[in-house]
Amino acid sequence: MSVSEHTLAKHLAATGLGLFFLNVGIAHFTDPAWFEPIVPPVLGDARFWVYASGVAEILVGAGLLVPRTRRAAGMATAVTLVLLYWANLHMWVNDVPLDGRTFATHWHVLRGLAQIAMIAVALWVGHWIPRTSNIDRGQPFP
Repeated sequence: MSVSEHTLAKHLAATGLGLFFLNVGIAHFTDPAWFEPIVPPVLGDARFWVYASGVAEILVGAGLLVPRTRRAAGMATAVTLVLLYWANLHMWVNDVPLDGRTFATHWHVLRGLAQIAMIAVALWVGHWIPRTSNIDRGQPFP
């Protein structure tokens, strides 16, 4: 992969992740009742937390789309994903139904792996992962 292909891949990943978060963030406002069951009860008012997480997801999504804000948005996205996993963990541990159905353990494990992958991509597109390859340094392979 050339340097320009690497840069394009990063841009496309940032755009895809940004659009994903914008879409999910907006869904928190268009259908908040869908998200409410997975808010851990210890947090209190579920609707507040659905809206708060929706705002966070819209902000990180928009930030990932703008190259100038991508570095900060990459870290903010990673932190947001770590914090929001609490809802997924609550759903798994307490067998909370979503849309009237519960999910088997393997689906929760896959969801956790997807969360880790999204964290890695967010850090990568935000330039938080150290440069380790010649391509990252703008140099061709030997």
